[in-house]
Amino acid sequence: MNNPLKTLKDFPAGLRRLAGFAVLALFGFCGPVSAAPLALEKDELKFGFIKLTDMAPLAIAYELGFFEDEGLFVTLEPQANWKVLLDRVIDGELDGAHMLAGQPLGATIGFGTRADIVTAFSMDLNGNGITVSNDIWKEMKTHVPHGADGKPVHPIKADYLKPVVDRYRADGKSFNMGMVFPVSTHNYELRYWLAAGGIHPGYYAPGDISGQIQADVLLSVTPPPQMPATLEAGTIYGYCVGEPWNQQAVFKGIGVPVITDYEIWKNNPEKVFGVSKQWAEANPNTHLAVVKALIRAAIWLDENNGANRSKAVAFLARSEYVGADSDVIASSMTGTFEYEKGDKRPMPDFNVFFRYHATYPYYSDAVWTLTQMRRWGQIDEYKADSWFHDVAKKVYRPGIYLKAARLLVGEGKAKEADFPWKSDGYREPQEQFIDGVVFDGRKPNAYLEKLAIGLKGKDSVGVEGVK
Repeated sequence: MNNPLKTLKDFPAGLRRLAGFAVLALFGFCGPVSAAPLALEKDELKFGFIKLTDMAPLAIAYELGFFEDEGLFVTLEPQANWKVLLDRVIDGELDGAHMLAGQPLGATIGFGTRADIVTAFSMDLNGNGITVSNDIWKEMKTHVPHGADGKPVHPIKADYLKPVVDRYRADGKSFNMGMVFPVSTHNYELRYWLAAGGIHPGYYAPGDISGQIQADVLLSVTPPPQMPATLEAGTIYGYCVGEPWNQQAVFKGIGVPVITDYEIWKNNPEKVFGVSKQWAEANPNTHLAVVKALIRAAIWLDENNGANRSKAVAFLARSEYVGADSDVIASSMTGTFEYEKGDKRPMPDFNVFFRYHATYPYYSDAVWTLTQMRRWGQIDEYKADSWFHDVAKKVYRPGIYLKAARLLVGEGKAKEADFPWKSDGYREPQEQFIDGVVFDGRKPNAYLEKLAIGLKGKDSVGVEGVK
């Protein structure tokens, strides 16, 4: 006979609640409980996501019953693309979603769709890669240094792509690359890597939102699951995307991931869980309950040195989540990363879900994203440091996160030592970028001045170029 507790989520929410009460009445309840259970404003929720492995905290919170532990009955629904996902959160069709870290910030400052979106939970660190076609890699490889074992020395810089791009330009050909969305970390990481190698990725301007003004390489939007097919078709020569779509290129034999975002910026923020400000204000207890469940999922994903990752891969491989081959997902989720076919290397921090305070929404993470928006013209005029900090604090909500964490600690579901209780929201200056430039989130304009390519100070850009 099947265990009925494993199939409760298949019943309507009302029946699930009645069944839960019946089980408690029949067997009693053991274990720590919160002193004051949250009075939920709304208990039936629909969350959106894109088919990427870093949606894992949502899948795990659902599959392991962490949402139901909080009295929440959640539906998870894949979305066609990042714009549709954001629009549905704004319209209230979705209660919240797995979002690009730049989406709440871009919406709040009015780049693209204008709306007030907030986040109290950072979903992960790292998780992206830059892949090029086999033909481009063959050309790059002649410039890449090799070690005594005959393998390429990593990290592979864009310096080795520059001669290839220069040849294309000399032949009058466009060098096209894909990224997932204009305000995605993928866009900013690809641009960072290219610029660090002396390749100009282009500017945005109020009259030209292509992002290709003065560009050496033309970047355009491609939905993540379509990246490998677009590369194989020759429409693009490379792309920056999250997993499993870099490993898929290796698996299919059509491309080579040359660098991960961990090597571009060690332990960089990637996705967030976003809700509309209006929703957050109308449902404060429900919001806390959601964050509690997601924190528990993140803990589970990283605990015991990733002992649960194989189980997570089995969940994610299912069609309702990522829907990719489990071997492809496991390639990066279980502590390794494959570059050239057969060149698999240890990378235990490629996907981080809880370690290093990964789930805490740092203001400085938001500030870095805003500096890149300014650097490439998405913010088209000078902004004082105070503006960066004000926007970060408007969008990122560490206070809600810590309140949820405090409740979990009180219930015995999390450890006191695992949370940055005394943080002011800013990380210490970060040094581990591929170009060696130090980022201090407290001083955004000083940081921009250090970057060789990009807008800074009073610079502005129009369709004719930089002024």
